[in-house]
Amino acid sequence: MSSIYDDGFYLPELRKTSHLFPSAKDASEEGLLAYGGDLNPNRILKAYREGIFPWYSDEDPILWWSPNPRLLLFPQDFKTNKSFRRVLRNKGFEVKFDRNFEAVIGYCGEVPRAGQEGTWLTQEMKEAYIELHDMGFAHSVETYYEGKLVGGLYGLALGGAFFGESMFSLMSDASRVSLYALSDICVKKSYDFIDCQVETPHLVRWGAKLIERNDFLDRLEKTLEKNTDFGAWSSWSWQYHE
Repeated sequence: MSSIYDDGFYLPELRKTSHLFPSAKDASEEGLLAYGGDLNPNRILKAYREGIFPWYSDEDPILWWSPNPRLLLFPQDFKTNKSFRRVLRNKGFEVKFDRNFEAVIGYCGEVPRAGQEGTWLTQEMKEAYIELHDMGFAHSVETYYEGKLVGGLYGLALGGAFFGESMFSLMSDASRVSLYALSDICVKKSYDFIDCQVETPHLVRWGAKLIERNDFLDRLEKTLEKNTDFGAWSSWSWQYHE
C-alpha cells in the first residue's frame, strides 16, 4: 500500500510485518522517506543504522525521515566562549548519565520551546525510547543544580555515533552543559560524531555543521563498524577541566 505526498513525491507505507526501509537516499530533500510501520525497538534500531529516524505528531501517522543536509556535531568542535567557561567553572552544575532517563524524556516532551506549539514527542515515542533505554541503547545526559535536575538530553548510541533526539532546559545554560559534557566524553571515547538531525541556530552556534546526506551515510556506515557502548552509562562521570 502506498500514497502520494507533497507535489507528487511518492511516499511508501511500511509494513508492520517487515522492518525493511527504502534507501535513505530516496528521501525527499526535506527528508521525508516513508510512513507507517510501528515503533518496535528493533525497527527503530534498524532505522538509525540506515540514517533514518521517526518524527511525527499525534495527529499524523508515524513518519520516517533522513534529511538533506544533516546536522552533525563533531565532538572536538564544540564551541565555548569565556562566559560559558565561567559557567562551567563557577555555576555549580553537576552532570550525570542514565540516572533518570524517564524524567529527561518527560521534560523533553513537556518543556515549551520558543516558536513551537505542542510536541512531536508522543506517548508512543516516549514508551519506545524508554524500552530502548532498558535494552541498553538509549541514554540520558543529565545536568543537576543543587541536586535538582535542571536540564538534559537523550539519544541512542550505536558504534561511534551518538544520535541526539531532544534536549530540555529549566535553567539557563543547563542543556548546553549537558551537550558539552556529552561532547567531552565522546572525545575521550573516540566517538566520530553526534547526530543533531536538523539545523537549529543554537546548535550551529555551538559548533554543529551541516553536511550532505550522502556524506553522512558514508560516515555512518564506517562508524557502525565500531563497538557500541552498550548497557547503562550510570557509572560514567564527567568533570569540567580547562
